[in-house]
Amino acid sequence: MLQAVFLGVIQGLTEFLPVSSSGHLVLVPRLFGWEYLGLSFDVALHVGTLLALLVFFRKEWAALIKGFFTSFRSRPADWGRDQKLAWMLILASIPAGLAGALIGEDHLSTPGWVAIFLLTGSLLMVAAELWGSRSRGFDDLKWWDAGTVGIAQAVALLPGISRSGVTISAGMLDGLEREAAARFAFLISAPVIGGAALWQGQKMIRGGGFDGQGWVFAAGFLASAITGFFVIKYFLVFLKKHTLYPFVIYRVALAVVVLIVVTV
Repeated sequence: MLQAVFLGVIQGLTEFLPVSSSGHLVLVPRLFGWEYLGLSFDVALHVGTLLALLVFFRKEWAALIKGFFTSFRSRPADWGRDQKLAWMLILASIPAGLAGALIGEDHLSTPGWVAIFLLTGSLLMVAAELWGSRSRGFDDLKWWDAGTVGIAQAVALLPGISRSGVTISAGMLDGLEREAAARFAFLISAPVIGGAALWQGQKMIRGGGFDGQGWVFAAGFLASAITGFFVIKYFLVFLKKHTLYPFVIYRVALAVVVLIVVTV
């Protein structure tokens, strides 16, 4: 139970902070010598963070769903913000969906590769801080933001890159303010996280369901959902006044430690 809760907290923290959830879920169990808890547990963690997104942005989701259906009543040139944003989320989800279906990442889920991608993602975050104009807010999203951030989300399938890190950086390089880039990044991550959970869930069902470990599912799910909700809330506030550099420092330090351990 403690192991499940701990990993759920790690997932909730690292899914939304720009430090890589997939990288930490590779490193943490190996650090403590824990056995793999199974595909059902992976699904629980993803559904937990998805629930956090759905609950936190519940008003936005209601408006976006309404915007999607009402968009068919008028021409794209006449769409309002919610109508355009609904289609932006759909377009931004396509690259990651295709990349996940065609490529996958299992062969890269090793500490060495995680360290390399942690460093690579850190460079992108530094570039965003140095060269991002940060001149546009959330209400000033453009169609090309969906393409740029969507492609970045496909790159985030590499363990260690960080979905939030690379998508926020892409938005900032596109001219979005930090908080606006993060809000857009979190919204477009919901369809991808949901799709990944459904894909893993169908494999889990074919493999025998929860294997009698429903309590593991519940513990990981709740820990991930509760932690994720509060991380979204306070991270968006943090980004209004602070840079990404503290997370860059953490990523680089973690990557160096991992590389030392791997090579020694």
